[in-house]
Amino acid sequence: MSAAPATTTVMPTQRRRRRRRVDLVLVIATAVLGLFVVLSALGWFTDVAGSTTDTVGARFDRPSNAFWLGTDNLGRSALPRLLEGIGTTLLLSLIAVVCSAVVSTILGMLAGYFAGSVSEVVMRVIDVLYAFPALVLAILVSALMGPGRVAAIVSITIITIPLMTRMVRITTMRVAPRDFMVSARISGVSAPRIFAEHLLPNIAGTIAVQASYALSIAILVEGGLSFLGYGVQVPGASLGTLVQEGMQYMTQAPWLLMAPGLALVISILCVNLVGDSLRDAFEPRETRSLT
Repeated sequence: MSAAPATTTVMPTQRRRRRRRVDLVLVIATAVLGLFVVLSALGWFTDVAGSTTDTVGARFDRPSNAFWLGTDNLGRSALPRLLEGIGTTLLLSLIAVVCSAVVSTILGMLAGYFAGSVSEVVMRVIDVLYAFPALVLAILVSALMGPGRVAAIVSITIITIPLMTRMVRITTMRVAPRDFMVSARISGVSAPRIFAEHLLPNIAGTIAVQASYALSIAILVEGGLSFLGYGVQVPGASLGTLVQEGMQYMTQAPWLLMAPGLALVISILCVNLVGDSLRDAFEPRETRSLT
């Protein structure tokens, strides 16, 4: 007597628990990032945290009720500079990722939709960029352009384009043969209109997921460039410059290193968690078992 075939059943309880965990992680990560943005905006547009340039106390005062994060080597309050650094890092990284997403989406759609020479040219350029180590390429671009915020944005944009372009191209190649795309081409709809009305909405999920991961890379690279002196320049503040300054006084005032370093780690972690949640939302995987 033959055994009955195994059947696959969905475990709704486990799936609901997993979904609740994912939702909770997404809420917490988004709330932390939102808090960083709000605090940075308050630091930029108001004096609620104090001045970033005025000397308000002695050098290397420990954290206290007067100065929550202590003072730096010039007697400036560390809290407003930290808020400025968080805002600068997030803003520069976000601008770079938006630019990268626009370029990568256009290049990826062209390479995935058009076969032949168009795809080959685009992908060979992408392969050349992808061959460079990310931080080395960023330093090279910044060195050629000269240190500063613009150089940091361009560097981050260039190093995040290759992977995003590849993923957009792969998704485009999956969507292009579908019936609605073929019908649009047969009906004589122009390529730009097909891209805007039919292709882009169907690859938006991939773009969002890749952009979230690119943002975490951007934050890390911006911090590295500023730490090495190729990004934001003093007296401006970013998380990288604050870590570099704090490292010089690590034994005298460890809080000057710990605060921006922790903010950098938390920012990258939260962005990665948001990216994971977006991936789960656009590419759901149900928990299944064989019974």
